[in-house]
Amino acid sequence: MPWIAGHTSSAPIIRPPWIASPTPLSWYNRITLAQPPEPLDLSMSRRQKPKAIDLFCGCGGLSVGLRDAGFSVVGAVDADRLASDTYKMNHRSTVVLQESVVDVDPEELMADLGMKPGVLGLLAGCPPCQGFSKLRTLNGRKDVEEPMNDLIFQFTRFMKVFKPKTIMIENVPGLVDDGRLTRFRGSLSRAGYKSRVGVFDAADFGVPQRRRRMILMAALAERPEFAPPELERATVRSAIAGLPPPGGADDPAHDYPVSRAPHVQELISRVPKDGGSRSSLGKDAQLPCHRKCDGFNDVYGRMSWSEPSPTITGGCINPSKGRFLHPEQDRAITIREAALLQGFPRDYRLDMSRGRYPTAQMIGNAFPPKFAARHAAMLRSIISRSG
Repeated sequence: MPWIAGHTSSAPIIRPPWIASPTPLSWYNRITLAQPPEPLDLSMSRRQKPKAIDLFCGCGGLSVGLRDAGFSVVGAVDADRLASDTYKMNHRSTVVLQESVVDVDPEELMADLGMKPGVLGLLAGCPPCQGFSKLRTLNGRKDVEEPMNDLIFQFTRFMKVFKPKTIMIENVPGLVDDGRLTRFRGSLSRAGYKSRVGVFDAADFGVPQRRRRMILMAALAERPEFAPPELERATVRSAIAGLPPPGGADDPAHDYPVSRAPHVQELISRVPKDGGSRSSLGKDAQLPCHRKCDGFNDVYGRMSWSEPSPTITGGCINPSKGRFLHPEQDRAITIREAALLQGFPRDYRLDMSRGRYPTAQMIGNAFPPKFAARHAAMLRSIISRSG
């Protein structure tokens, strides 16, 4: 089992080797994984469930996970219209604000929701992470000057007003080495929260996709423990093998037409099935642009049925962006397949009104629901114990 990265605000920093990770972070602490939480009564009414707010909610992946973990998501905020519209289609009982989190007054929101300080069970969210991604950190330089990087401090504003029992934030691993995270955790500590940070692979938590992400969890009552990983991984086959070929699903997120240049379609048809790569075809069979470059070996590669998929990104329906070809069929995966590989329910409604590429970008930005649910359940247990 790979190391799981994590550290607490009071523990000393140590530097163990990172096992089975091609891109180690610069520092880690070993943590003790918690036992699975006690079974929760998820049948309780919406009024009885602890309430949650989802900041930077996107199309709702985190909210699906929070719901599955036993929370009632009462409020959500996101500036993106497509994501907000998709969210509203699937979470009809949640108050959704389609505006920038920066412009939301938390006191007004708390009043609109009929809440008082200390009532909110969980403040959660996934602030935009492009500024912390490896491609945006200038070869490892810390504290990159990117305005979106400061959005993590919006949680401080909401925390001071709502005084939630617990907090959970998801982001890319690059945030771990950024000084903003240290300052943010300092504000949590001064407010009485005990926090923990870890970097995990979503594939270890029931998601049929390899996706390394940072999770921060904090609570007033006690220092949270992370969920233990599952013993077996979900696979591409378990997620998408049951879908019919595009055109026969009566699903606009799966049945849209795609046209490619004949020489590109010919290349796709020659890539070996079930995990094959274009490199096996020989250099003479490559597209001219690939003959000049030895990198990006996953481009025009197929997924493997028996493994989790690679990280689903905003370019997941374009085979020129990565290993996004279907294991058997001579095409890229569809938006519906991408959503299933993220862990969304099969019947999750996706707004296709702006075309397939914006919707694919929205899915690529989502927090896998099962990943969120596993860790949120640990916070749900803390709330149950503390009352």
